Amino acid sequence: MAAAEELAVSDRPCLHMISAFLALEPPDVVISYARELGDGSITESVQRCIWLRCISKADLKLQGAFLKRFLKKLINEVESSGEMVLDELYEYYASCLVPLNDDGANVGNSKLLKTISFIFPNGSRKLEARIRSSVNMLEGDTGCSIWPSSLFMSEFILSFPELFANKCCLEVGSGVGLVGICLSYVKASKVILTDGDFSTLANMKVNLELNHLATGNHTPGSRLHDKMVQCVCLPWESASEDDLRCFAPDIILGADVIYDPSCLPHLVRVLSALLKRKRSCNESSAGLQSDAPPEKGAREGEQHPVAYIASVIRNVDTFDYFLALAEKASLVVTDLTEVIKVSDFLPYLRSYDRPNIKIFRIYV
Repeated sequence: MAAAEELAVSDRPCLHMISAFLALEPPDVVISYARELGDGSITESVQRCIWLRCISKADLKLQGAFLKRFLKKLINEVESSGEMVLDELYEYYASCLVPLNDDGANVGNSKLLKTISFIFPNGSRKLEARIRSSVNMLEGDTGCSIWPSSLFMSEFILSFPELFANKCCLEVGSGVGLVGICLSYVKASKVILTDGDFSTLANMKVNLELNHLATGNHTPGSRLHDKMVQCVCLPWESASEDDLRCFAPDIILGADVIYDPSCLPHLVRVLSALLKRKRSCNESSAGLQSDAPPEKGAREGEQHPVAYIASVIRNVDTFDYFLALAEKASLVVTDLTEVIKVSDFLPYLRSYDRPNIKIFRIYV
């Protein structure tokens, strides 16, 4: 095995290990990649790689709990295999055992800073998104958590940039803002991120700023500024159709928004209002969108916007209820994952349960 400094970051096991660490994947996942990188064992050179490219760059205050768990498992793994543990790893583990004085920063719903890595197949491009997210999504902080569907939607955007480039894109239920970061990367002309929770919006703005994106407030009817990521409070139940049409998006997106039956009538009403705005045919997206059936009710030279919704089908009854509401609103829902092989278009991200996630195209 070569020295740590000579390990090629483009090697798949090394990419997997570093990306999994930055995303704060479970320690066992990171260690499995480290073992693969060392041809079955975590050698000194692999440990040096972990130290230089992962641990030495970590934030002990924000990631101390994760680092403590990871280092404990890593050291145990190395010692059990008879390898020598680097002194730096021992010393850093000791520092993790010292209680951190964070002036109450970890009280309540504390946050962790994760780095989500999108590494493209040829290895020539890489996008890293820094995301401050909730430690525990089960404590009423779901909007500040990173959900699998948002990762899947982000991969979809990066895989088909031509669908979103130079388009006005609006996301419903934007959460941590990861989808918006990817939309900006593929050069959407306008990105409007919406959520109905003020604390989620505040965290979203922090994430956009962490990724060097300008943020701004927007109210329906006000002038939109090009190249500006807008953060909008948009409660589905109280948004009027006139206000919604003022956004005038070309593309509507949503990830993991089909889960609460009580919210679905409001969601479908919002989608319907946004989708029924007509736009000229020369504004239409290329690629997948051009293969769709003719849009019902559109006059010659006009088309409606399109929506892409990524969702895990957790409850069939809930999803069937969404489909029934969409049909009643004259919305057509098609499953893109039935006609597109996931393995054909996804850039490498990290391991998660993709087969249960679908992307639906919705139009009128």
